[in-house]
Amino acid sequence: QVQLVESGGGLVQPGGSLRLSCAASGSIYRIYSMSWYHQAPGKQRELVAAITSDGSTNYADSVKGRFTISRDNAKNTVYLQMTSLKPEDTAVYYCNARAATYTTSSSDYWGQGTQVTVSS
Repeated sequence: QVQLVESGGGLVQPGGSLRLSCAASGSIYRIYSMSWYHQAPGKQRELVAAITSDGSTNYADSVKGRFTISRDNAKNTVYLQMTSLKPEDTAVYYCNARAATYTTSSSDYWGQGTQVTVSS
């Protein structure tokens, strides 16, 4: 199994910044990709940003130029640097990892979520 623990959420004013972290642990053989999703009340969970093991990234159009995803492969940790935050960025942010363990093939794993609230 793979466990994901997120941190860094909170309350921030519009235009402010936050940095989310997500650390993976467990019997990890390989992590293929790590991603951040968000889910606002009453809406579906949506992809915010993703990064592969070789560093390739993609972003939702709504966050391009404002958010940056990065990854420390040695620490099995992914980060999301969020700048110029808007009220519409308010959501629960979930970390996802697509990973294989020493006993299972590639599967999707999810963190517990961290709340980000952008409000004055």
